[in-house]
Amino acid sequence: MNNIDDLKKEFETFTGKNFNIKPASCDSESCNSDEENSLKDYPSYTDALYAALASPYASGIYLSRWDIKNIAQAAGESMAIHPRKRMFELLMKFAATKEDMQNVLDALKEHIEEKIDIYEELMTHFPASAEIFAPKIQKAQKTIKLFPQIIKEYFE
Repeated sequence: MNNIDDLKKEFETFTGKNFNIKPASCDSESCNSDEENSLKDYPSYTDALYAALASPYASGIYLSRWDIKNIAQAAGESMAIHPRKRMFELLMKFAATKEDMQNVLDALKEHIEEKIDIYEELMTHFPASAEIFAPKIQKAQKTIKLFPQIIKEYFE
């Protein structure tokens, strides 16, 4: 083998380990039934939303601390930088009313759509990346479809 073949093999191993990983809590098929999972299965709605929205495995999108800060700002809340989970908890504390939660979800939807646009652009310029980004786009679109259910379950 030459160096290029070694590099290709190393890259394939790297991407297999880092992009096709299921969380340790998932067995072979248990995480594939995301639609069947109810947000009510969690001890608090903050935990449920964190699992559904902030987990890249579930939502297809990674929310950084700066992303959460910008989403909060777009929803009308000023927020300092803290650990990511704490920032999400503060965002949910702000979203205690239906109107505030709708503002947060609208800002989050806009953020997710921006990420989808980036993924689609990458897929256009680098067609081989489609197998990585297409599932993330599907998860992100599925996450956006969850927003009306969030409003219904927690505010109606």
